[in-house]
Amino acid sequence: MALVIGLTGGIASGKSTIAGIFAEWNIPIVDADIISRQVVEKGEAAYEQIVDLFGEDVLLSDGNLDRGKLGSIIFKDKEKREQLNNIVHPAVRKKMLEQRDAYADKGEAAVVLDIPLLYESGLTHFVDKVLVVYVDEPTQRQRLMDRNGFSEEEAIDRMNSQLPLEKKAKMADEIIDNNGSVESSRQQLLTILKKWEVPL
Repeated sequence: MALVIGLTGGIASGKSTIAGIFAEWNIPIVDADIISRQVVEKGEAAYEQIVDLFGEDVLLSDGNLDRGKLGSIIFKDKEKREQLNNIVHPAVRKKMLEQRDAYADKGEAAVVLDIPLLYESGLTHFVDKVLVVYVDEPTQRQRLMDRNGFSEEEAIDRMNSQLPLEKKAKMADEIIDNNGSVESSRQQLLTILKKWEVPL
């Protein structure tokens, strides 16, 4: 029986770094972000629904979705964000569960579901344990500005579209404090996996 670990955090909290460590240790990862890109590719049902809803303004010249344009629309408009989520989320969930179950059937000891919006989407029932990658708010804001070239206002807008990390940390089974070095986070993860009896 595979232990299903829900990996989550906040934007720019360093979740990808932790996912990378899982990958180094050959623990399979089902990545919601990758899947969410796949389900909106040209020809997919979700793509057609998005074009119907938002019009062809959200397309690039090659017919693919302009993710930047779509993002700027939905970050400011809660209703539009919900409409988009109602198209994309069911398609993503279906694919994630298929991948999760395929790894479990292969006899993997653990599978990581990398879901940025695990709590916001109410998907904790998909996993056995939740691991939150945590950084304090000033660090998160600064990393986001450095990484994406956002202004402080843009960074705060993005952060406000998610549950605060403080809140997620309180609900988690375990937390990785990612304010320090990668090595420190790696040691924390090692300790947690030993506790959960995941063989490495």
